[in-house]
Amino acid sequence: MGVGHSSLSSSVDSLCITAFKPQPKTSALYNPSPQRQIPLFPTPKHPPFAGLKFATLNSGRVAGEMEIQKGIAALQKPIVDFHGIDEDLVQKMVYDALVWTSLHGLVVGDRNIQRSGKLPGVGMVHAPIALLPTLFPESHWKQACELAPIFNELVDRVSLDGKFLQQSLARTKKVDAFTSRLLDIHSKMLEMNKKEEIRLGLHRSDYMLDEKTKLLLQIELNTISSSFAGLGCLVTDLHRMLLNDYGENLGLDSGRIPGNTASLQFAEALAKAWTEYNNPRAVVMVVVQTEERNMYDQHWLCTVLKERYNVRSIRKTLAEIDSEGQLLPDSTLLVDGQTVAVVYFRAGYAPTDYPSESEWRARLLTEQSSAIKCPSISYHLAGTKKIQQELAKPNVLERFLENKEDIAKLRKCFAGLWSLVDSDITKKAIEEPKLFVMKPQREGGGNNIYGDDVKETLLRLRKEGSEEDAAYILMQRIFPAVSPTFLIRDGICHKDHAISELGVYGAYLRNKEKVIMNDQCGYLMRTKVSSSNEGGVAAGFAVLDSIYLT
Repeated sequence: MGVGHSSLSSSVDSLCITAFKPQPKTSALYNPSPQRQIPLFPTPKHPPFAGLKFATLNSGRVAGEMEIQKGIAALQKPIVDFHGIDEDLVQKMVYDALVWTSLHGLVVGDRNIQRSGKLPGVGMVHAPIALLPTLFPESHWKQACELAPIFNELVDRVSLDGKFLQQSLARTKKVDAFTSRLLDIHSKMLEMNKKEEIRLGLHRSDYMLDEKTKLLLQIELNTISSSFAGLGCLVTDLHRMLLNDYGENLGLDSGRIPGNTASLQFAEALAKAWTEYNNPRAVVMVVVQTEERNMYDQHWLCTVLKERYNVRSIRKTLAEIDSEGQLLPDSTLLVDGQTVAVVYFRAGYAPTDYPSESEWRARLLTEQSSAIKCPSISYHLAGTKKIQQELAKPNVLERFLENKEDIAKLRKCFAGLWSLVDSDITKKAIEEPKLFVMKPQREGGGNNIYGDDVKETLLRLRKEGSEEDAAYILMQRIFPAVSPTFLIRDGICHKDHAISELGVYGAYLRNKEKVIMNDQCGYLMRTKVSSSNEGGVAAGFAVLDSIYLT
């Protein structure tokens, strides 16, 4: 369901925030946003949102004046006292953070350098990051961690039910060409009676903490290209370093940042899958985009694979797989003459990854092979938005899971999810569009529909009377708390008000009836300005963050 540029899909546009123009103190590292010059954290001298004007928008009961005042009141009682933080201290921390990111590989390709997405070491820039971790309730953190193995098992069970996948996505197939092509490959595997005896899943389930209900609600479940396991760990280490050095000034304890071993555990899962394939000369093949500015996140996993497990990896685009790949009579996959044990997809999740028939041939070739796919086509389909919505229907989880406690835990984190064939809910969405998000069957940031665009799209679909509505689902809009924060991008630190999304990684490996690995594997926190609807770090909307348990 999504790639490292996950949706961060619901935000707070019920608050329209504007600030008085400041007379800023500037430096090369610290450049407060020209429209937001208010002290970032609450202090006796500067209460939360001092100097900010709030304009209520007509978004019904959720975005009323009372909700805004409650949000402000909550921030006026911060758990952590940030009194004393000043611009000189911020500049020191920013400088230290930029040095640390450079020395420890917390980097991405610079969009301004043409070759940065093709050649390692050319045009590197620090990854966009939050300067300090985001406060997060420990109880909800534990809840998210407990859910990871359950979702891992659910994906595996759903993947084995080809009839459920085909039927659930049948209407979507008629109007969404991309989903249709994926289903065609899936159908061919069913016709061949192709069994994936060794199944590997590297997942990430994304959540937001709803401010009104105080519930941890799932945004989406990613089953393909769940990225930032490599860089996310580094942000955790960076924040711990900063709090070790400056925690006394900030009133923060580095021990409250939970450990994050996502890159180590993802690499371990890939290595164990490689071992199950049982060919010491085989390689792990990472399927990549033609230009990949997030390559260093991927290289971290491959480096751990080589150094810890002596497992070699190769990087190939889908087009290269088509031109260099061949299937032996025993279904062994060879690419450039090398036997492939594991195919790890960090591309192939979006229509843009398939510009020609060459890429589709490559996807089919890998699926027909005996190589372990991460994900297989069935795992990929199990992570689509439509399947997420189907699983939220009454009595559907019982089709795949037996444990009633596990089912109850999953249902507790489900946000409202509906098909557009539900006339009552579409009517409500037209009347109160700000309470809903329309989601197409697409991964990555920048695809969802918000606000008045929801109303306009629904009215257009109703007028046209076509089946295009099957390409979307409706989801309850989640309104997380708005928190002040420091965001660093391109070496410049900005003050702003932000919301955050927690992603919890999970790894699942099974060989026939034996479950070899089913673990929660660290986390990813992404933070973005509250005025932005869309999210996703690689898509340019969000920054990498970590959590501070409260």
